[in-house]
Amino acid sequence: MATAKKPAKKAAPAKKAAKKAPAKKAVKPAKKAPAKKAPAKKAAAKKAPAKKAPAKKAAKPKSARKPNAAFMKAMTPSAALAAVIGAMPAPRTEVTKKLWDYIKKNKLQDSVNRRLINADAKMKEIFGKSQVSMFEMAKLVQKHLK
Repeated sequence: MATAKKPAKKAAPAKKAAKKAPAKKAVKPAKKAPAKKAPAKKAAAKKAPAKKAPAKKAAKPKSARKPNAAFMKAMTPSAALAAVIGAMPAPRTEVTKKLWDYIKKNKLQDSVNRRLINADAKMKEIFGKSQVSMFEMAKLVQKHLK
């Protein structure tokens, strides 16, 4: 165990000597640094024009997004759903918009948790329960479309 302590004492002075040597070397290059920086900039300037940017592919013109045909197909609402949105056939996207218009008009959105919809008499026939999450609303409405 005594031998383990002796190398630890010898290693500590060696580290101090190593720290002093780089400090002296760092001072000398500082005087020469301004002379070296100028040629480095010129060399970088010469290299930059030599490199060519990769050729860009011709960008395709963006076309208008096409809606999914399944969503745009007009569907006939059931009698219970027709009482809320009307009897005319409409795509599912329009049915959802009309339902939200009805919900907002009659203030059926829960005041505490805005994700819940409190059903009135007409909506209770569609949903089958008094309170529904907005995420399950589309699933329940789908049963009333043909």
